[in-house]
Amino acid sequence: MKVLQPGATIGMLGGGQLGRMFCVAAREMGYKVHVYTDEEKSPAGHVSDKLVCASYLDEQALAHFAAEVDVVTLEFENIPVETIKILSRTTPVYPGAETLYVAQNREREKQFLAVNGFPVGAFALIKSADQLTALEQIGFPAVLKTAGFGYDGKGQRIVRNMEEAKLAFSELGKFSKQAEVVAESLITIDKEFSVIGARNYQANETVFAYFGPIENKHVNHILDVSSVPARLSQHLVEQAANITSAIMDKLDCVGLLCVEFFLSDQGVLLVNELAPRPHNSGHLTIEACPTSQFEQQVRAVCGLTLGATVPFHSAAMVNLLGDLWLSSGQPNFAAALAISQAHLHLYGKEEARAGRKMGHITTVAESSSLAVELALRARASL
Repeated sequence: MKVLQPGATIGMLGGGQLGRMFCVAAREMGYKVHVYTDEEKSPAGHVSDKLVCASYLDEQALAHFAAEVDVVTLEFENIPVETIKILSRTTPVYPGAETLYVAQNREREKQFLAVNGFPVGAFALIKSADQLTALEQIGFPAVLKTAGFGYDGKGQRIVRNMEEAKLAFSELGKFSKQAEVVAESLITIDKEFSVIGARNYQANETVFAYFGPIENKHVNHILDVSSVPARLSQHLVEQAANITSAIMDKLDCVGLLCVEFFLSDQGVLLVNELAPRPHNSGHLTIEACPTSQFEQQVRAVCGLTLGATVPFHSAAMVNLLGDLWLSSGQPNFAAALAISQAHLHLYGKEEARAGRKMGHITTVAESSSLAVELALRARASL
């Protein structure tokens, strides 16, 4: 792959907070960033060198965009694969169409993992109500998820019997405007964690680096707290890193790929989902690591040497959801920042909504437990 020196222009598909933090990292390194999004007001648009607002299937707009950038990357996976194919005719896009095709659909993702021997829980694709009988093999309780376009718990239902499954199947079909759902066995989880891999080519040889594992806690299916180091044995750390590397190799993924893992109460490691981009759990790398996940994405797609990832110290991150604004008006940010180890990141979103990610707070400390305690205290003070 071609090495792009600072001064080059990077194209970013998507205008959300991940794109915003990428723009900040890229511009600090001397790159220009053009953001392409179908939303007129976007967090990334505020800090980009140029904002293009058009449909992801507007071939003329995409052609103009591609002509002005040296490489294209992305900040979310719910982009039409056709968009990647159109851009790839003239400009390198990382990650490529195959990675996006697999990762943006749960059925294809599960099939890819299973066929290639990666550890994954029992699942079945349900295309019609009469196929819900497959749940008898998976067993109850189970989880029904829309095959595509779900995130932060949206498009998911836990079902405990066949009547609940029929109702959930009907509701999910209305949510996603498609009938297909993936049924998964409900795993009793001991820990949830993520590994964020980075991969590119150096002198025609693949290079891999990773952040994590990062231990995660979810509330209402939305990430609430992340911390490093994760409370895992060295064997599990190595196993998770090796799986992440192998998945990226199999997909020939250049850029970043987050692999979300479950550790069951029986000590079994399972892959939950793939995200071909920076990840919410990786925000703490900005303060905790020599290289943030966003600088690493720049390095990966520009063909540069990948940066060091081992954390300087323990760290934690807590998400700030729109509920804070709705319940108490403008949060008291000064009170949170009275905790000297706290670092505040706001995403520039104009409207606060329940469950909407508006920002995050990161803390650093001598241990992950203390970092979590400080982060929670800072958020509570808001």
